[in-house]
Amino acid sequence: MESENRMIVLSRQCELLGLCRASYYYSSQRDESYNLIWMNLIDEQFTRTPFYGVPKMTAWLRSVGHQVNHKSVRRLMRLMGLEAIYPKPRMSQSHPEHKIYSYLLKGVRIDHADQVWFADINYIRLLHWFLYLVVIVDWYSRYILSWQLSVTLEKEFCVKALERTLCRSRPEIFNTDQGAQFTSEEFTGRLQKAEVRISMDGRERLYDNIFVERLWRTVKYEEIYLHDYQTVQEARHRLAQYFYFYNTERLHEALGYRTPQEVYFGTTKGQKLVLEQRV
Repeated sequence: MESENRMIVLSRQCELLGLCRASYYYSSQRDESYNLIWMNLIDEQFTRTPFYGVPKMTAWLRSVGHQVNHKSVRRLMRLMGLEAIYPKPRMSQSHPEHKIYSYLLKGVRIDHADQVWFADINYIRLLHWFLYLVVIVDWYSRYILSWQLSVTLEKEFCVKALERTLCRSRPEIFNTDQGAQFTSEEFTGRLQKAEVRISMDGRERLYDNIFVERLWRTVKYEEIYLHDYQTVQEARHRLAQYFYFYNTERLHEALGYRTPQEVYFGTTKGQKLVLEQRV
């Protein structure tokens, strides 16, 4: 079927193929809706069990009544940018022509703000589609320095978040995974221009991955799953509110029950600073 073919209208194509036109529309809608249902289920289960790869995720979906195969689950997890966090041969979306940098954090004691920043991308669900969210975070304080939404996994939204953050400060080391967005010349070149050392996770960086997954679990359980965003505008608005709360009001046990803002800026609760997040 060629829905955009102007030479043969859709009704005639259906007639030639012996296909009921109504069934054509019904089938297309069903396939898309099932993909979204599966993606949302995968998202929630992956947040609970980030060590589930394709086989376990497929088995879990089948256990709750969904007839799905490994191929479909693998495709959807790749589309969502999800990968189980245990050490294994990588299924990441790295680029074969991009330079991969060494991991610089082994044995490093992170004991002050702006020593190490990291960036990561995750899937954000909407009512009828989904978005990608990148965050740039100060490792020591957990302070979310910048964030950006995108409807695709192209590198531009990551570069934009980085540019905005480097206008205010810069780290000694910037750590990411080996995804194509972060290994692109535009992203690494901007870090080099700012004289920032580049670090990238290797296959064995299990504990660093757990640290990042805890951040996403917090964001999803405390904000995203509670509100089920209907539109991009709603997602943008609510995430802006949540990240302000996360930085300035949410107490973190790992920070001695202080806020990320207190630790990053060395401020007290009574001092309010403008959170410059844009999308």
